[in-house]
Amino acid sequence: MSKPIIGKEEWCSFKELGLPAIKARIDSGAKTSSLHAFNIQVVQEGEEKYAHFDIHPVQNNRKVIQSCRAKIVARRIVKSSSGNTEKRYVIQTPVSIGDEEWEIEVTLTNRDAMGYRMLLGREAMKGRVLIDPDSSFCLGELDDAEVLKNYRESMPSKGGLKILLLASNKDLYSNQRLLEAAAQRGHEIQFANISQCYMNICSSDPDIFYRGGESLTQYDAVIPRIRPSMTYYGCALTRQFQTMGAFCLNDSVSIARSRDKLRSLQFLAKSGIPIPKTGFANSPVDTEDLIKSVGGAPTVVKLLEGTQGKGVVLANTMKAAESVINAFKSLKVNILVQEFIKEADGKDIRCFVIDGKVVGAIQREAAEGEFRANLHLGGTASPIKITSDERKIAVQAAKSMGLKVAGVDIIRSKNGPMVLEVNSSPGLEGIEDVTGKDVAGLMIESIEKSFKKQNPALDAPA
Repeated sequence: MSKPIIGKEEWCSFKELGLPAIKARIDSGAKTSSLHAFNIQVVQEGEEKYAHFDIHPVQNNRKVIQSCRAKIVARRIVKSSSGNTEKRYVIQTPVSIGDEEWEIEVTLTNRDAMGYRMLLGREAMKGRVLIDPDSSFCLGELDDAEVLKNYRESMPSKGGLKILLLASNKDLYSNQRLLEAAAQRGHEIQFANISQCYMNICSSDPDIFYRGGESLTQYDAVIPRIRPSMTYYGCALTRQFQTMGAFCLNDSVSIARSRDKLRSLQFLAKSGIPIPKTGFANSPVDTEDLIKSVGGAPTVVKLLEGTQGKGVVLANTMKAAESVINAFKSLKVNILVQEFIKEADGKDIRCFVIDGKVVGAIQREAAEGEFRANLHLGGTASPIKITSDERKIAVQAAKSMGLKVAGVDIIRSKNGPMVLEVNSSPGLEGIEDVTGKDVAGLMIESIEKSFKKQNPALDAPA
C-alpha cells in the first residue's frame, strides 16, 4: 500500500481526546510531537497516571476550550527550537490525518505563542507518510467556520459577577488575558483606563465616573493593575471603589505599600523575611559609609521610583558607586544602595502568589552582559522547581504586603533565598507561557472565592 503524501501543514484529529479538528505543523526536523496544553493536572487512578488538561484547539481563539484526559506514558526533557529545555508529560493517543489513523506519542506543553497548536515530529511520521515540504493541506482544507462547528464555543453563563479591570493599556497581554478569563467563567467584565476616570468624593453618595460621565458604581469587583507612573492616582481610585463597597483584588494600602521600595523592604524586614543588605541616606556626606554598610563595592544603586529594572545601576568600584550615588542625589531623587549578590549569576526567581499559595514559578536569566534578569530588558525565562523555603518566603512576602495577588522576586544567595521585590501588578505573559498554567483564570477564581465567603449559598459561575 502506498504511503499518503502530506504537506508542511495538515488538519488532523484526536478522537480519544475529543479534538475533531486541529491544524498541525509537519516538522521532520523535530524529533518529538507536541500538543498545546494548559491547566495540566496529574491524577493517579489505580496504578496509572492520567493527565487532565485544557486546550484552545483553534488558533488565535481563546473562547474555545476543550478539556482532555489521557494516560501518561512518560515524562521527558525536551529541548525546544528556541533552545529552552522543559520537562514534559508524554501521552499516547491515536491521530487521524486524512483516511489514516495510528498511535503516536505526544508531549504536552503550552503552545499559545506558537504558530500551531500541534507539531507533528518525525518519530510520529516514520514509516507512515511521505512529506512534500512545498505543499500544504494535501489531504484537504477546512475553513474557520467548519472548524468552529466541530467545537462547542464557551458561552458566558447568566448570573456572573460584574468586574472592572482598572488599568492603562487594554492591549497588553496581561489585560487581554484577564478580560478573556473572566468572560470564559461567565462574568461580565469591562476595561476602564485609569487616566480617564474621575471621582465624586462625598459622604452620602460617593461615585466614580468614566469618560463621558458613565457611573462605575455597578461593579461587584475591581482588578487594579496600576502602572508605576499612575500609582498615586490609581491607588486613590482603588480606595474610592473600596469606599463604594466594591471588592478589590488588591486593596489600595497594599498596592501603595509594595510600590514604595523602601517601605516594602522595611515591612519585609519587620516580618523576618530575608532581604539583601540595604542602605538609605539623605546627605551625600554619608555616601562612603552608606556603601560600606552594605558590604562595599560592587554594589547596586536603585531609584525608589524605578520599575522593570529601570533606574537600577551596578557600580563595580567604590569610586563608581560614589559617583552614581552623588549624581542621583544631585537630581534630588531618592535611592537605595543594596549589596550585590554575585553568586546569583544574573538569575532570579519570579513566584506568582494568589491567596497565599505559589501557583507558578519561573527562573529569569539576564541577557549576556547584563545583571538585571527582567524580561523587559531581554532576559529569558525557564521552568524551575522551587524549594520549600523559597515557597514559604514567597507566601510570607505577599502576606506582609497584604496582597492577595503578587509577583515575588527571589534571589538565591550563599546565605539562602532573599526577596528582592514584591510586585502588586505582576505580568502574566512570562509565567503563563513557561508554566502552561491559566494564571489569569486563577485570579478570577480568587474573586469568586471571596464572594462565596461573603455568601456561602452563592455558587461560583461555571
